[in-house]
Amino acid sequence: MNSKYKKLELGWPGKDLELKPEPRVLIEDPEKSYGETDTGNMLIHADNLLALKALEQNFAGKIKCIYIDPPYNTGNAFEHYDDGLEHSMWLNLMKPRLELLYKLLAKDGVLFVNVDEVEHAYLKVMLDEIFGRKNFIGDIIWKKRKGGGNDSRFIALDHDYIILFAKEATKEVHKTKWRVSQSVEYLKRYKEIDENGEHFYWDTLARDGLQNPIPITIDCPDGTTLSINSQKSIDTINIGLINGQIKLTKSRNGWTLHHRVYMPSGQVLRSIIDDVGTNKNANDETISLFGKENTFDYPKPESLIQRLIELVTKEGDIVLDSFLGSGTTAAVAHKMGRKWIGIELGEHCNTHCLPRLKMVCDGIDQGGISKAQEWKGGGGFKYYGIAPSLLNKDKYNQWVINPNYNGQLLAAAMARHEGFTFCPSESVVWKQGYATEHHFIFTTTNTITPDVVEQILSEMKPEESLLICCVAFKEECDQISTRIEIRKIPDVILGKCEFEKEDYCTGTNIINMPADPDQPAFVPSYVSSEIKPSPAKIRKEDPSQSRLLF
Repeated sequence: MNSKYKKLELGWPGKDLELKPEPRVLIEDPEKSYGETDTGNMLIHADNLLALKALEQNFAGKIKCIYIDPPYNTGNAFEHYDDGLEHSMWLNLMKPRLELLYKLLAKDGVLFVNVDEVEHAYLKVMLDEIFGRKNFIGDIIWKKRKGGGNDSRFIALDHDYIILFAKEATKEVHKTKWRVSQSVEYLKRYKEIDENGEHFYWDTLARDGLQNPIPITIDCPDGTTLSINSQKSIDTINIGLINGQIKLTKSRNGWTLHHRVYMPSGQVLRSIIDDVGTNKNANDETISLFGKENTFDYPKPESLIQRLIELVTKEGDIVLDSFLGSGTTAAVAHKMGRKWIGIELGEHCNTHCLPRLKMVCDGIDQGGISKAQEWKGGGGFKYYGIAPSLLNKDKYNQWVINPNYNGQLLAAAMARHEGFTFCPSESVVWKQGYATEHHFIFTTTNTITPDVVEQILSEMKPEESLLICCVAFKEECDQISTRIEIRKIPDVILGKCEFEKEDYCTGTNIINMPADPDQPAFVPSYVSSEIKPSPAKIRKEDPSQSRLLF
């Protein structure tokens, strides 16, 4: 037998096709940003492959929880999604996005993928390749409807799958146990509170069916004795009676020993979830928000998303959904005090996600988990679009810089292309971004001459180095110093990615509006209906140039 085995993997047409999405720039639209915009929450209206690539530089290894509900490959035509992709096309849609999601996950991060039976098995094998089989946690079965319906299949399907993978499924990484809150019915038992604020209830100490019971006798206050079989020794019981962990009470049936049972930190998630609502419940939630005529196809109930988010995150962790749909994941994360990033390409980003999240901030949205979370409103988010392609082809079929790019947007894009963080210095014009503490980038549309290089060199500290990206430079400039490297645009970036390609999602650097000191504090309308947040002001540049938001 040949000892060299081929790697076990799933194959399909187009799998090996390498995509090279262009690293675009995400630009804030302050007129759609809302509330307290410095919270870190992001609503992105863009192709999700481009947007995920854009987030990679700033968020790689930082996302704690990713939940996605991608279009199912069912062959049905949905109003908001083209859901009839051929099998290999669906896999080609998912693979590059899942690879980027893997990069974005924190070391202790977790991915949930909501899918039905059509692609479940194939998706599982593909995720095995990307995440590693050892990081597969399991399948969650969500009961999405309660009877009714008459599928045109052999069996009526009442459930969806939620595939669960960890970035690293080890006890060393996931030191705290995953727990979900106890049910309301369960919590009703724990009404007592001790001196430390812990909830507990009194339970009878001795019960039938004990294993290896110890016969003990207790002297009661009235002179009688209580004989029971217990798994606690007489010494343990006496200590408990002294410190208050055990008590002796009398009823019409005689004396009884009780001990404190403390509330567990939570329940281990069961593999079948049937107590968080169905598609119908979720549909009712969206009707209450948007009206019956604007409902969304097969939405997920807020309680389902809450169950998953609370399992693996704490307040302040980042939750990401790159198939945001009607905005449920972002709405739930917001109400739970998590930071969130939501990406949606369709127009329902504006017709559903944006108004829904505004209602959440205002406290108007009192459906879903709002009452359970005692949600009163607050917070906010920034709304982002995506910059156009950096390069266009001119009438001679040559690549040239997009005329819609002004100087700052070009500098931001080139920093992203070259792996630098865009962060212009307020005092040094050639320090537009940095790769390390001493390595900088400078992008200009001017021709670089020896005089310019000499001037920059005179301002540089001995330990500093610089990459200059420009449209033209004199040959002798490149020989002045080894600490200054000069590259020509667009030559320096040709071949690195696909330009002018708009039909998939790619990466983007992030440019924010500056904080407006004159903007009033955001007060949810739920608290005061008269006060509304003012939109951030737009900083205008030279009117001959395209407007850049930063």
